[in-house]
Amino acid sequence: MAEFVVKMGDERGHVLEQVQSASSAEEIRTRFTAAGYYVYSVKPKGLGSNRRKAKLETFLIFNQQFLTLIRAGLPILNSLDMLAKGQKNANFAAQLENVTARVRTGESISSAFEAQGGFPLIYTTTLQAGERSGNLEEVLGRYLSFQRISLTFRKKLQASLIYPAMLISLVFALFIFLITFVVPRFALLYDQIGSKLPALTLYLLAIGKGAQHYGLYVVPALIAIGYFIYRWSRTEAGANFVDSLRIKLPVFGTIWLKYQVALFARTLSTLLTGGLPLVPSLETAARSISSKRIAQAVFSSVTSVREGQGLSHSLEGTKIFPPLSIEMIEVGESTGALPQMLNSVAEFFEEDVQTALTASLALIEPAILIVMGVVVVIILIALYLPIFSLSQTSQFQH
Repeated sequence: MAEFVVKMGDERGHVLEQVQSASSAEEIRTRFTAAGYYVYSVKPKGLGSNRRKAKLETFLIFNQQFLTLIRAGLPILNSLDMLAKGQKNANFAAQLENVTARVRTGESISSAFEAQGGFPLIYTTTLQAGERSGNLEEVLGRYLSFQRISLTFRKKLQASLIYPAMLISLVFALFIFLITFVVPRFALLYDQIGSKLPALTLYLLAIGKGAQHYGLYVVPALIAIGYFIYRWSRTEAGANFVDSLRIKLPVFGTIWLKYQVALFARTLSTLLTGGLPLVPSLETAARSISSKRIAQAVFSSVTSVREGQGLSHSLEGTKIFPPLSIEMIEVGESTGALPQMLNSVAEFFEEDVQTALTASLALIEPAILIVMGVVVVIILIALYLPIFSLSQTSQFQH
């Protein structure tokens, strides 16, 4: 008998987590499902969150190969064994070998992947839906399509942010170079001259002197503060605060909100199309998005959905979803085409995010260049002002 950590939801929408003893994860899943609970995950005690996550590209390639082998008629166990042996990533290969061993003993493939930790919740839930419906190939194909679209969109966003990030890095690098290298040399020159310096020059020289003396202490202090902020942001309270702050940002807060709504809609559509009921699909989709506020809003709507209210009405009550998304979901519900309409919601907001981000960055890039130019001009004026003053004084004396 081994110990497992089981995470489940009861009929009132409360999420519970318990440690149970059983011979396999499948036994626990069957036991609690029969008791009326919805089981999210069953993991061996001591494993799960500490396992390293496989890279998304590597994971997608594995699943594409896995789907191809299954469609070719190869048994699941043989397919897993073959792919585990051919995997170059040692950590991922070890996980696949463990999955193969579990499946060989009779455990379901969804439970075997779930026990590894580090795999997306939507993936294990999708596999579970495919097993229950007896249509694993189709469900796995939909998951791959979902991940390819999400990965393409994410790469577009990252590509949009590269140039502004480079500009900001250049501004900081230039400022540090001027303050730590150029300013101290002018300070030596003016010390030798001994003339009275303008206030702007004195202020800049003081900054340069401070950077020389305290720079070695400031950098480690900033790194330590950044680390503690990062660790705090991983806690429940910290994550909620950071997400609330992110949503309240002008312009970019709206972009972040729409991006998360698009991700939620696409995830929910994938799960519903795979045959999973609405309530478990909502709970899984909520756990698959980064925004804590949106996730909490979705969880709060689950109770209303359980009581028989429509999804659009339940989400509208959260006061966080954009009105257009609510209207589109309402149309999907009334026409009986909710998964298709959710896909339309995702496509609309993804395009909206891309357009808004491109427009915002088009305004930010010249703003960064202007700030960089102003900083450089102020520093140069402060450094050369005493030289101009000395030159004018010398001409007046002659």
